[in-house]
Amino acid sequence: MIETECPAAVFLGGDLLPNHWAAALGRGDFVTDDLAPAFRGLKSKMGSRYPRVFLILGNDDERLNEPAFVDGDGEGLWTYLHERWDRLGRHPVFGYSYVPPTPFQLKDWERYDVSRFTDPGCVSPDRGVRTVAVNADDLRFGTIAADLDRLASGHDLERAILLFHSPPYGTVLDRAGLDGRTVDHVPMDVHVGSIAIQRFIEHAQPLATLHGHIHEAPRITGAWRAVIGRTHCLSAAHDGPELAVVRFDPADLPSASRELI
Repeated sequence: MIETECPAAVFLGGDLLPNHWAAALGRGDFVTDDLAPAFRGLKSKMGSRYPRVFLILGNDDERLNEPAFVDGDGEGLWTYLHERWDRLGRHPVFGYSYVPPTPFQLKDWERYDVSRFTDPGCVSPDRGVRTVAVNADDLRFGTIAADLDRLASGHDLERAILLFHSPPYGTVLDRAGLDGRTVDHVPMDVHVGSIAIQRFIEHAQPLATLHGHIHEAPRITGAWRAVIGRTHCLSAAHDGPELAVVRFDPADLPSASRELI
């Protein structure tokens, strides 16, 4: 599709790695053995038509793979964007991988949201499993809210595109399949996105935000887009066997479309 359509840019929003790749298939590293060569071949074939590729990892991706993505950035295959920013023409582009606490044990890309509160049924970020070492104070006291303040400090976000893994809280994009579930008789919140990201969008009003993470949300709500103030929020989350592709023009965001391939 990239080769056929020649977009100006491609955004990959995390959860990129196959689960248990090496163990299941008896092969080596997915990034260096498969993903990077595929993009390398595409770049060679497309030449000057090769798009800017921006990517982040998601909470299903083990962080021990991060150096391979940094290497791919250095080679010019893509721009690794977590907690960084770059430019796409007149649009600043920012990336951020962390999500609020989940019930899952892998915690490489989890962070407290606006405080040290953890929802019922979730495992706090300072527990669980990590594949890389983390500073203890950062683990205990770091929040998504503080990270976003630092990331955006000094930037004009009017034309900005932000690539998040987590969707904003309380929208059609963060609706999880938790209906009727309780933990110690306490109902679980069916909205599991980031309050910090939702508040950030409300306050900063960037041009567009891109999301994933809650794979079942479009199936449950029938929606893959939301508007917060002037900000268009688009999601490529999907829980089927297909890949979800969202096409958008920053100059005409209402015309964005989504296709399953």
